[in-house]
Amino acid sequence: MRRERTDAARNRAKILAAAEAIVAAHGVQGLSMAEVAAAAGVGVGTLYRRFGDRSGLAYALIDAREREFQAAFMEGPPPLGPGAEPAERARAFLGALLDRTVEQLDLLLMAETAGPLARFGGAYDAHHAHLAMLIGRARPEADASCLADALLAPLAAPLLAHRLGDGGVAVERVRAALDELVAGVLG
Repeated sequence: MRRERTDAARNRAKILAAAEAIVAAHGVQGLSMAEVAAAAGVGVGTLYRRFGDRSGLAYALIDAREREFQAAFMEGPPPLGPGAEPAERARAFLGALLDRTVEQLDLLLMAETAGPLARFGGAYDAHHAHLAMLIGRARPEADASCLADALLAPLAAPLLAHRLGDGGVAVERVRAALDELVAGVLG
């Protein structure tokens, strides 16, 4: 695998920071390649060569945040990372995944609704495997795979967007419900 040049890595970081700020201020609808290029101090051609189009840039934002999140739950400090009991880790994991999903809700909503099965694969598989592993450690007799799906279901971006927006549900209410689910599944 080829290493990224230092200047290319620096430009990528500037581009992603600029795009993240624009999405935070104007939502995914406000994500314009020209505005991102101007904010990052790079040419618009650089953006198109690097990311292809607006959706490629959006996926790069999701990917960058997802990599940070996965590093935290795989090798970070407890309770999210190794070293805590399975129920405590599952609670921390779902809470952190809720925060991560809310943080990029517009982007994840776009990504998860791109096709009928767009939510699944990649990050979902990593999240599912992690939860299934925790459930299996706490309850070896349980159907860890189906229970992991059940714990992840409330964190689907379309459902969260609906509940947090039109449904008027606060994030802390969702967090409390996730804690109850973990307690029910893992004790």
